[in-house]
Amino acid sequence: MDCKNLRFSEHANERMLERGIASEDVLAVVGNGETIEDYPGDRPYPSRLLLAFVGGMPLHVVVSKDESTGTCFIITAYVPEPDLWDQDFRKRRKP
Repeated sequence: MDCKNLRFSEHANERMLERGIASEDVLAVVGNGETIEDYPGDRPYPSRLLLAFVGGMPLHVVVSKDESTGTCFIITAYVPEPDLWDQDFRKRRKP
């Protein structure tokens, strides 16, 4: 994802701390991740769910982007639970 600036939300910082996710890993996902879901109705900016494997571990990052400034906002980051996602962590399992 092409970002001129990157900001971490307070929520993202809290979740990353409690989940043991390093900011460098989140940056790797933003820089090289694959968009697996789009959320065009999110406000104040549309967001997307990115997936990348960092150190062999799947990592999901939700990021939004202010297209007028190029600033990206990290909303949250987490290691996806295998019970909730398909084998490659790209699609949610149906309930």
